[in-house]
Amino acid sequence: MSCPRIEVDLGKIRRNTQTLVGRLSPRGIRVTGVTKAVCGHPVIAQAMLDGGASGLADARVSNVQRLRQAGITCPVTLIRTPMLSQVDEVVQLCEASYNTEIAVIAALASAAISKDKVHGIILMVEMGDQRDGILPENLANIARQVMKMPGVVLKGIGANFACLSGVAPTASQMVALGNLANETEGLCGPVLKTVSGGNSANLPWALGEQTTGRINDLRLGEAILLGVEPVSGDRIGEMHTDAFTLVAEVIETGAKPTHFPIALVDPTLARLRIVPTSGVSTRLILAIGHQDTDIAGLSMPVGSTLIGATSDHLVIESNRSALKLGSEVRFQMNYNALMHAMAAPDIKVKLLGDPPTTPSRHTQCMYDHLALV
Repeated sequence: MSCPRIEVDLGKIRRNTQTLVGRLSPRGIRVTGVTKAVCGHPVIAQAMLDGGASGLADARVSNVQRLRQAGITCPVTLIRTPMLSQVDEVVQLCEASYNTEIAVIAALASAAISKDKVHGIILMVEMGDQRDGILPENLANIARQVMKMPGVVLKGIGANFACLSGVAPTASQMVALGNLANETEGLCGPVLKTVSGGNSANLPWALGEQTTGRINDLRLGEAILLGVEPVSGDRIGEMHTDAFTLVAEVIETGAKPTHFPIALVDPTLARLRIVPTSGVSTRLILAIGHQDTDIAGLSMPVGSTLIGATSDHLVIESNRSALKLGSEVRFQMNYNALMHAMAAPDIKVKLLGDPPTTPSRHTQCMYDHLALV
């Protein structure tokens, strides 16, 4: 079987989505499945939809194009403010987009008019993450300008948390976002259909005892895919944390002496030499490296210790005598490792479990080339 590869359990992704939808829906919050970590993989996206996600979201136009080419027809929102150079594609592929720049919104409006479309605008508000967002005091003015533009419609507002700053949102921030929605409606007129409270980092708040107020949408990727809450890394309830497994092959085995008699070309590299705790260690070299994934985001298998990695090699120490040349070693991944591995051209994706319940014609064709076991 081809290595390296990522094994994806579609059933676990679907059940994780069902769990979150089941817990959030009674609280008035719908789930938008975020597909950016899996590069817009259409079969994984369909598993989210089968689990009850109300729609999909991604940060890259190329990923949305992949979804559309596979026959995904549900609403898709671009969650990174569009590039001016891509407004035509955004209007063609996405029902809505998150925006912070009035010049970009104007360009989207012009593109929409030329295509006889109306594009939805969700204004991203800066609520403390200090990444993307309109300052709250400027929100009303920009909302008014959007209201006057033909070709676009003000669909809602949203915020982002725990991405750049790593700080989890608070209940008071959620109340403040809801108040901004009320104020915007009062000043501009239309009812905002979407008040998106943020991402997976919002789940401790959303699943807590307090009321959720105006918040009616969360953009969930990490929680669905990995079953964990991003800030703490804790497992969410009984959700599956092993829907994705990275598999790498052993290409060298044997013992290495601790002090190898070599002369370093650059003496400053001496501090980078890895010295095991024992005099002689049994090491395995695997055909995967920094070019393929975030090595720091891999969980080592039981009985194995990470020694180090280079661009194309991963070195571990293991007490598992069954591991020989050609053996496969399996790793769990955090979100960063998953993103990098899914985007790596040399890593294949193997889909496991039941296929989507209602695949489109294009999606069904994909199963002629993918192994489902």
